[in-house]
Amino acid sequence: MLYFAYGSNLHHFQMKRRCKDSVYLKKINLKDFKLTFRSKYRAADIEPKKNLIVPGGLFDISKSDEKKLDVYEDYPSLYRKFYFTYYGKKVMTYTMVKKTPFRFPTERYLNVIKRGYKDCGLDKKYLTQGLIPR
Repeated sequence: MLYFAYGSNLHHFQMKRRCKDSVYLKKINLKDFKLTFRSKYRAADIEPKKNLIVPGGLFDISKSDEKKLDVYEDYPSLYRKFYFTYYGKKVMTYTMVKKTPFRFPTERYLNVIKRGYKDCGLDKKYLTQGLIPR
């Protein structure tokens, strides 16, 4: 199954620890969405926004990896699954159920994401944009 990571799961070492079968394929952009941070956990989320993009990592994950991610992402309470098509293939990602106001992430969490951006070769300007409440 194809999985789109946009937050702390971009961090290759952490993702491998969490999902032992996962294989990083490449970086891709989710069009017409923006990155933000919210909830009491100050975690990454995506929401529809015309003409913006959320860069992320495309991973191939197993069914058991998906079950582990479901637990980690507190599915279906905190996050729900969102599916989109990438070159004719179905891709799964998570998006928060409750769209609470912006909350700045903790430094530790943000550093994990920054490392993930580096691991996947993503442009940090999109992360910086996501840290501006709008």
